[in-house]
Amino acid sequence: MIRKNSIVLYKNQVAVVSDIEADKYIIQFCSFPLTQDNIAKFGSKGFSSSEQKVRDKDIISISKSENPAKYNLGDLIKVSDADIDSKIKEAWELLSSDEGTAQGISFFELAELVDSEYDDKKAWFIYNALLNSAEFLLSEDKSELKFNVRSQEEIDELNKKRNEKQHEKEQRENFIQRLKAKKLLPEDSIFMGDVEAFALGKTDKSKTLSDAGFSQDIEKAHKLLIDTGIWDYTRNPYPLRWGLSIQSAKEGLKAPPQEERLKVPGTAYAIDNKWSKDPDDAIAFDGKYLWVHIADPASTVMPDSSIDKTARDRGATLYIPEGASRMLAEDCLEDYALGLRKPSFALSFRLELEENGAIKECKVFKTEVTVECITYEEADQRKDSPELKPLYEIAKRNIERRNAQGAVNINLPEVHITVDPETKKVSICNITEYESADVVREMMLLAGEGAAHFAFANNIAFPYVSQEAPEIPQNLPDGLAGEFKTVKSMHKRSVGVTPSAHAGIGIGMYSQVTSPLRRYSDLIAHQQLRAFIDGRPLLDKNTMLERISAGDEAAIACKKVERKSNMHWTLVYLLQNPDWTGEAVYVEQKGNVGVFLIPSIAQQATLVPSKPLNLNDKITVKASNIDISTQSVIFNEVL
Repeated sequence: MIRKNSIVLYKNQVAVVSDIEADKYIIQFCSFPLTQDNIAKFGSKGFSSSEQKVRDKDIISISKSENPAKYNLGDLIKVSDADIDSKIKEAWELLSSDEGTAQGISFFELAELVDSEYDDKKAWFIYNALLNSAEFLLSEDKSELKFNVRSQEEIDELNKKRNEKQHEKEQRENFIQRLKAKKLLPEDSIFMGDVEAFALGKTDKSKTLSDAGFSQDIEKAHKLLIDTGIWDYTRNPYPLRWGLSIQSAKEGLKAPPQEERLKVPGTAYAIDNKWSKDPDDAIAFDGKYLWVHIADPASTVMPDSSIDKTARDRGATLYIPEGASRMLAEDCLEDYALGLRKPSFALSFRLELEENGAIKECKVFKTEVTVECITYEEADQRKDSPELKPLYEIAKRNIERRNAQGAVNINLPEVHITVDPETKKVSICNITEYESADVVREMMLLAGEGAAHFAFANNIAFPYVSQEAPEIPQNLPDGLAGEFKTVKSMHKRSVGVTPSAHAGIGIGMYSQVTSPLRRYSDLIAHQQLRAFIDGRPLLDKNTMLERISAGDEAAIACKKVERKSNMHWTLVYLLQNPDWTGEAVYVEQKGNVGVFLIPSIAQQATLVPSKPLNLNDKITVKASNIDISTQSVIFNEVL
């Protein structure tokens, strides 16, 4: 029978019955688990207790006395006996040869055998010692509190495991001390896995950081990995930290289907940067029509197929200095990128233009076309050729038309960053401004405008892109200072199923359709156009908007990672080139500091110049205090 003041087990922890109310027992128990480590700490820090009402089935008495004396929890937990292990060993030696103990031995019998002076005060101490001994095992028999006697083989195996665990514990404790001092050994990398997982955004916290007394801060974890040599400072964590794959999609596309296509005579030109590997558009003028040919992966990527879902999850191809992680499988380029196979298959926009460059009519065809890939530089060298000259003239008229409709033209410096995969050596070069790049841009804008008009006229649910008119300040300064202020006045674009003006580019109705190999929203637009042409069911507005929203969310993540990655490698470049200096252009005054743009690395800096400056004045700056983990750098004026 359980009486008042009885020492009991509650959830295998010690408790004291402080009172009895009818069929309920009021117990006092420790608020923290009484592990060996916690018991060792007890006394220096004290403990807190809790009170609980329980039934008799929830507790087991370990009191020897029928009229228990009153003990508090502190009295019970503080009991110690340096000889307890040898006493338990002696008890085991007596019992191990006794066949009568095969079914176990009562705790009370065993306790008296271990300590002939066993009383209630020692009850918990002896129980806990037996529970943690190698010689005895708590029985699973719920009818009585008993312990089973382990064999010598079982004891040896248990001790072996405990020694290994103790060795591992000592190893980890030594590692934690080295980690605190940031002086790790090469073999310590095996302990840092959870820190790496945390720094890569795979987990919400790191036990190792906690054990070492470091804060659960992802940037500090990144710095710690660099400081301890686990990571090289060139390691780019941002794609994985944002949950993006650094590998291209795996599932390959089928070869383009054999279907009726319009054979477009002549040659179209895919004009791009010399480092481009995925040409997805080509342009030509046949004397009457402007042709904009676009890669045609929608010929095999069906809506809601596994490839379509993967592309939706990715949102866009991720372009970082290390390379491209493609929205569609790498091997699809051979069949679908324009100019890589002869002939190329495309979804083509045939545009008839007014004298002022406005679109008179747009039609969409499945086509077979001959494409020649050339660089911007090569195009400019051939700008007066019969094939390319009309394209330059069309582009000029379209720029004039858009400007007349309020288009905002922004020209900020851009750079191209490359990383040697072996040496991690970073190169940064400014992107050269080619007139042919303007030509390609205008042709793509015309294709997007034409596609929007075609979809609207045929009542096709379509992803229309719009942008509110910016509030550009009056008396805008010239040069980079003016460009900087203009950018700050622009609104974000919107994507919806209702056409609206895109004020930024000066177009009344617009959609993006020219990059289905690398933008999911463009791929969906192509799926809708193809379904219409083939007479198949189209996605309804709600379904299409849901899918575009999902793809857009992923594409925004791609853009953020691209910016983070570009900044990462720019800082690596500055660390690799400690003597670097660059020209900085004064673009804005903010309080007592000036805002500067550094064109050679496409970065922004704030600093106090050594003398008063006018907008667009230039100074020379040098980088210092570079922190890869926080992506921070201080630029100082070189005097």
